[in-house]
Amino acid sequence: MKRGPAGTHEAERGFTLIEALVALVLTGLVLSAMASLTAHWLPNWNRGIDRIQQSELIGISMQRIAADLSAAEFVPASRETKKPLFEGSASSVTFVRTAIGPNAGVGLDVVQLGETTDAGRLITVRSRIPFTPRPAGVSSSGQIRADPVVLLRPPLRMTFAYAGPDHVFRDSWHDMDKLPAAIMLTVRDAASERVLSVSTVSPVHVNAPARASKSDGDKDGENNDAKDGGKDSGKPPNAPSKQGGS
Repeated sequence: MKRGPAGTHEAERGFTLIEALVALVLTGLVLSAMASLTAHWLPNWNRGIDRIQQSELIGISMQRIAADLSAAEFVPASRETKKPLFEGSASSVTFVRTAIGPNAGVGLDVVQLGETTDAGRLITVRSRIPFTPRPAGVSSSGQIRADPVVLLRPPLRMTFAYAGPDHVFRDSWHDMDKLPAAIMLTVRDAASERVLSVSTVSPVHVNAPARASKSDGDKDGENNDAKDGGKDSGKPPNAPSKQGGS
């Protein structure tokens, strides 16, 4: 208590005990409400972040798979055959492409994309080995286990389909004279069998051996040279030349 200007007593200003208790109760209610909201929305937020990260990883994996398949080369397994080394099924595909990587030199790799078992679960991996000619009759569809890189993990699974110039997709591509024109990559959620939007179709840029196009070009060049030579001499290209001296 303090004395006022006219000699009257005036109460000291401040919070009473009741006001302080009410303020504490209100503060506790606000904090408990915020904690309840945080506990309710934080798991959903974390699940959303996980889905975004998973989608980004799947997108990167799909880009790598499509780039691999589009770079497939028309390379026979040996000199005894003219068919390209390419074996495709619904669950895996084996092909030859130019070697890539930080330690890769100049050469070719045999690449396999497919499923393998890891701790009782099926995962999609990319494996590679350096390309070497193999005897005729030796299958190239065996399991390649060198340098495995995990591309997709459960519950995601990938299947392949192959189309030729007719654009009709089929589940396998074996012992063909040409590479497929396009390969369909389908990613499913194994739990719900839902097809994901990242599924795509990858074109194959090469479908014939390079030497065939070169030989055709050489023949055309020889024919053109012969025609030009005939024009310059004023004679037909196949006209016999005259021997001098008689």
